Amino acid sequence: MRKIAFVFPGQGSQTVGMGKELADKYPEVMAYFTKADETLAAPLSRLIFEGPKEELTLTVNTQPALLTTSIAILHFFQQCGVKADFVAGHSLGEYTALVAAGVLSFESGVYVVRKRGEFMEHAVPNGEGSMAAVLGLDRDKLSAVTKEVTESGSPVALANLNCPGQIVISGSKAGVELAGTKAKEAGAKRVLPLEVSGPFHSPLMKPAAKQLREVLDAIEMSNARIPVVANVTAEPLTSSAEIKEKLIEQLYSPVLWEDSVKKMIALGVDTFIEIGPGKVLSGLTKKIDKTVTTYSVSDETSAASVIDALKEDKL
Repeated sequence: MRKIAFVFPGQGSQTVGMGKELADKYPEVMAYFTKADETLAAPLSRLIFEGPKEELTLTVNTQPALLTTSIAILHFFQQCGVKADFVAGHSLGEYTALVAAGVLSFESGVYVVRKRGEFMEHAVPNGEGSMAAVLGLDRDKLSAVTKEVTESGSPVALANLNCPGQIVISGSKAGVELAGTKAKEAGAKRVLPLEVSGPFHSPLMKPAAKQLREVLDAIEMSNARIPVVANVTAEPLTSSAEIKEKLIEQLYSPVLWEDSVKKMIALGVDTFIEIGPGKVLSGLTKKIDKTVTTYSVSDETSAASVIDALKEDKL
């Protein structure tokens, strides 16, 4: 019997028009977009469906937009009876996973990630922090580089450990630039600056984490119905108290995505279904382990093809 994980994308996967085809055709899908508008008292759905892209890309909008779209697609997909043994999400996607696992209500999820986006944008003055993807250098060597640069007075840290040979660093502008130079000297193939509004998943986000705690303390969280593999530890969690602590740590700690995927595989997962716009996580999963099966569900056509493939597999 195959074991399935639902995985949910983070910032960077958003596109104008995501989810619109399903929402136009199915009222129960549109209901999620309407509910998000009501929760935020803002026309989020119009921004998702029509843009402009520049506005959708702002962290404060992207986070609730991606969560709303992914949960709406999940609702449509789950009507076909596919169930997950584990859920996980990349950074922001972890909140989508928590809604999927029943830890957060949909409305609470939308509200929390809007506030999270605000806190992240305001934690560090614009232009003072940055992030870059480092390709072709292992984590131990890159960790040594970031430690050396931080100790010299320019903070920088590992932020996203995505897959072998792809690690994102985050921190002060000077720290990221210097670490990028030193990473190349240490053997990195390429260093690519990322277009982001702040140094996410670095210790510079600790002020945002303090604010996030206040928001999470004020909302109801339930124990998970499906184990959620946490970004911070790459371990499955079900306790709401433990999940809350890991969400707060997640803001200033690295996203251990490679470790999370490996953990799920070690626990027997052989099928990863990415739910939401794009195929970023499916690509990363294949780089982590070529033997597992990956699917992406973003619209009616892709949902139908995944259902067909799973049915064939069971026969």
